Amino acid sequence: MKKKVVAAMLVTCMAVSLTACGSKDSSDKTDKTTAKTETASDNSDTDKTDSKTSDSKKEETRIISVKDVSDYVTIGDYKGLTLDRYTQAVTDDDVDAEINYELQDKGTEVTDGTVEYGDIVTINFTGTVDGKEFDGSSADDYELVVGEGDMGIDGFEDGLVGMKKGETKELTLTLPEGYSEDDSLSGKEAVFKVTLQKFTRASELTDEWVASNTDYKTVDDYKKSVREELEKQASTTADNELYATAWSEVLDTSEIKKYPEEDVKKAEESYKALNEQTAKDNGMELSDLLETWDLTEDEFNEECKNYAESKVEQNLIVQGIIDAEGLSLSDAETEELKNNLILDYGVASIDELIETYGEDEVNESLALLRVEKFIVDQSTVNEKTGSAEDSIENEDAYTEAEDTGSDLTEYDGSEETQDETEENMSEESIEDNTVEE
Repeated sequence: MKKKVVAAMLVTCMAVSLTACGSKDSSDKTDKTTAKTETASDNSDTDKTDSKTSDSKKEETRIISVKDVSDYVTIGDYKGLTLDRYTQAVTDDDVDAEINYELQDKGTEVTDGTVEYGDIVTINFTGTVDGKEFDGSSADDYELVVGEGDMGIDGFEDGLVGMKKGETKELTLTLPEGYSEDDSLSGKEAVFKVTLQKFTRASELTDEWVASNTDYKTVDDYKKSVREELEKQASTTADNELYATAWSEVLDTSEIKKYPEEDVKKAEESYKALNEQTAKDNGMELSDLLETWDLTEDEFNEECKNYAESKVEQNLIVQGIIDAEGLSLSDAETEELKNNLILDYGVASIDELIETYGEDEVNESLALLRVEKFIVDQSTVNEKTGSAEDSIENEDAYTEAEDTGSDLTEYDGSEETQDETEENMSEESIEDNTVEE
């Protein structure tokens, strides 16, 4: 079916889940049912019976309505897994790229001079073919870095070099294939009328600039801090991917027996309500929104069902592990996860997240994160440099070499070899949190 459209619809339901993004179906979370669990609090100290004399009951949050999930799902192995944690190495080029971005972002507007490569320009432009405008041919206050090729038309950015602020210029260029939705325009000659509104030039990296724009005094100290921050980000990304991989392995080896109707119905209704609200926010009826997505009502209802069943399956597995291992959404580990969510979303408290996304959504996110942490804590984790995609590509290459009798040079960890490997690999975007059809 229309996989990309469905994925786009699902993304609106996935806002809270941060590291829980690797499920085979859906890492989204939207409802919760509360059950009561008795906790004995027996105090035998007879001298203090006025304050501790009877059992107390503690309400424990549950994310599924059924008490015994074993009737609904068989949970795959989640203890003793062997997992790989991939951390991308931070190179000098990475550090330079990050600093160059800051130098550009905090650049100086040029009022007396002409555009050079690397300058950030703000332009108005209108394009015509045979004197007529076409889709995607015009924009106001359009910003780009000259020379990076963002316009996608050969000669466009080159034509901006040498222009002065306020100058208007016509560029006669050939439209590349796919530039416009109208395929008949591919290869046609177009005239772009461009007006340069303003342009800024990246600052020069000096001790003076560092002292004025950062918390550091020297270039060396600033570069060191940038590297440390990039390494911290790389480590966080590695953790997130590790948690997602752990969850995927458990999900892939689990088997659903049947779905609790109450939970599926609730998830369907929640999902439909969300999309109805999305339509309303855009001044449309749901039917109008479905039309823009090229979905019929029957197809949409089917996707709602698929989404609901995927979400409920996830919640059954998560709740089952929580029950089996005596985990809690109020233990110290979960409190740490709450604090991480608060920091990541830049809010003052977990209540703010609940107000925005709903209590069910936040609780299900925390439950999944808590279970992911438990799975990883019970696993053997191998530390590796690079990415899982790198590993797969290399394994495929060695397999092919063995099949063909080729002799591949063993990767020795050097920067030169790594660069060559990266050049030969294409990056693939990972669609997180989508329901497989």
